[in-house]
Amino acid sequence: MSDNPGQIALIVVLGLVLLFVVVALVRAVRIVPQAVAVIVERLGRYNRTLDAGLHLLIPFVDRVRASVDLREQVVSFPPQPVITSDNLVVSIDTVIYFQVTSPKDAVYEIANYITGIEQLTVTTLRNVIGSMDLEQTLTSRDQINGQLRGVLDEATGKWGIRVNRVELKAIDPPASVQGSMEQQMRAERDRRAAILTAEGVKQSQILTAEGEKQSAILRAEGDAQSAILRAEGEARAILQVFDAVHRGDADPKLLAYQYLQTLPKIASSPSNKMWFLPAELSGALGWLSKGFTGGGEGDGGGYETRPAGSSPLAADDLPPTSLTDPSEALAEARRESAAATADATSAGTLTGVPFDRTAEHGQRPGVDAPGRTATPSPDVPSARPQPEPPTAGA
Repeated sequence: MSDNPGQIALIVVLGLVLLFVVVALVRAVRIVPQAVAVIVERLGRYNRTLDAGLHLLIPFVDRVRASVDLREQVVSFPPQPVITSDNLVVSIDTVIYFQVTSPKDAVYEIANYITGIEQLTVTTLRNVIGSMDLEQTLTSRDQINGQLRGVLDEATGKWGIRVNRVELKAIDPPASVQGSMEQQMRAERDRRAAILTAEGVKQSQILTAEGEKQSAILRAEGDAQSAILRAEGEARAILQVFDAVHRGDADPKLLAYQYLQTLPKIASSPSNKMWFLPAELSGALGWLSKGFTGGGEGDGGGYETRPAGSSPLAADDLPPTSLTDPSEALAEARRESAAATADATSAGTLTGVPFDRTAEHGQRPGVDAPGRTATPSPDVPSARPQPEPPTAGA
């Protein structure tokens, strides 16, 4: 029984030694994950930095001071009030993207690098914004970001930290200024809309004018071509009629008859503004009578007369007619002449200048006009009778 206390003590000592060995082994083995750096101190002084992997430490001699995340970190700071150069207070919210490049400096050069970055960002932001007015602050975000990044990167370099990006999340001006800015922006949008509308109307009018110009040019060219073709057609028709008359050797008596046929149409045309009185109406009737009665030589007023049936035109070339007796043809011609005279008289009455029948009577050979002495009709000249200038009535 006397040995039992010694054995118990030995067992306790062996147990403590075994426990110490186990604890020492546990503390001596260190597994470092990826993208993490471990700062190891030996006897209170910096010894080394452990990278990712399995590492052995001296128990109770080496101690892990800190573990540093080597990945890029994003820190969003609360909005900070900043005064601009025009004495307006704006609230700016910033975001910092940084990464630890030297774990030893990040642990031993600054106590808390997150707090240090925040305070440095606020002071740098106030210096940058203080040199700008509100409009420049709102429109120069890229410039502000670049200046902040340059200052922070230079200041945090000795801390073993690299600032990759600095972003301004929001720039909030005062509420009173926001209302004015909204009105200004609305007016600017209205101005731009009016300018765009005016430009659209201008382009539309230009295109419309160009189209009308091209249309007018094409229409004028078409009218000119049409007039040219119409004139050419009329010229061909006149040449054909003229050639037919000369080749047919038309009798003057036939031409006189056609002249009498045309008089009613001239008098009844609604487009006429003047009425014409034939100067040799009785002479034309005399020629027509002589033509149908076959008057002798000398009766034709110098024209070479042909006996019946000796016309240069063939019978098939003459237009069809229902008159076969010369006396009937003469009577028909006189009726048409009387109708033309009546139309001319009525036209003169409408225009206020009545038709003077005495002039017509005085022009007839051998017929005395009222108040005039009858004179013998002179011989008709050998040339074709020419009508006197027409008497016009307004």
